Amino acid sequence: MKSLLRIFILFILAVIFCLAGFLIYMFTGQAPLTSEIDFGITFSQYFAEEMDLDWKQAYVAILDELGVKKLRLVAYWQYLEPEQGSYSFEDLDWQIQEADKRNAQVILAVGRKLPRWPECHVPIWAKDLNESEQQEKILSLIAKIVEHYQDNKVIWAWQIENEPFLRGFGECPKLDKEFLKKEINLVRKSDPQNRPIIITASGELSSWVQPAFYGDIFGTTLYRSVYSENLGKYIKYPIPPVFYYKRANLTKKITGVEKAIIIELQGETWGPKMPYETPLDKQLEIMNVDVFREIIDYTYQTGFDEAYLWGAEWWYWLKQEHEIDDLWQEAKKQFTKGERHYMPEL
Repeated sequence: MKSLLRIFILFILAVIFCLAGFLIYMFTGQAPLTSEIDFGITFSQYFAEEMDLDWKQAYVAILDELGVKKLRLVAYWQYLEPEQGSYSFEDLDWQIQEADKRNAQVILAVGRKLPRWPECHVPIWAKDLNESEQQEKILSLIAKIVEHYQDNKVIWAWQIENEPFLRGFGECPKLDKEFLKKEINLVRKSDPQNRPIIITASGELSSWVQPAFYGDIFGTTLYRSVYSENLGKYIKYPIPPVFYYKRANLTKKITGVEKAIIIELQGETWGPKMPYETPLDKQLEIMNVDVFREIIDYTYQTGFDEAYLWGAEWWYWLKQEHEIDDLWQEAKKQFTKGERHYMPEL
């Protein structure tokens, strides 16, 4: 019995030692400084409408005034199939055509769990369907989307679902891995261009390895300041930039995924309520030009060379509704060569 106890204690100590060594490795050192990051944005027609914006006007301003050339657009189910079996691509076609006019590239996010709260976006007519029935309808929608854009050269990649492995966030059913595989396989078999598939995950709250096995490109979020429901206050993640660099390299080695990008880089306030439901002074306390610059500086130290900023609709809202355009102007620098703000803290 003493020998077994001794072995057990030694085993626990070895595990603790290895874990401590791994954490020290992940949280120390520096990533190679990135000399150039290709910045893009996520644009959500749904969120722009929630903010009572003219979404087309906002989108054109983002393209023309900011000079954005990389976009993540969202194929919301409720817009594409407003009535069961009746499809409408007018709004999404317009977004992609406007991107094409300006030689911009598009990642198109498809599925049910897509960017912006409540995460899972379902048309009214489908809300009373059971899970298997909803899944059947989603697969039909994805097939229609891929067919509709099969010859489109502006779309260079598909994102299947949004952070599908992140648990406890959003108004969504439990992850069904087999269904996710069906969605991915459907796109692979249906797309004559064989465009890469992006699978995304939270940079701070979930595993990267498991989702990375499912795609060709892995996309992580990167947030610095968030509101914690459990603590009831705002917190800043105590994570050094090298953590993202080492985690990405480890994920690529284990899974063989081709590339890792920052699919969602914080550029907007994140609180217990939507920005437009939060007092303006509180919004600007959480996210302002100084905080934005700090996040950009931080991103250059992660080793990533492609990042999609989150918050373009909000910057536009501040500019249009409140005549506050400093964030808009600062964001513009990230898309204009020679003007980018970069001041790494070494």
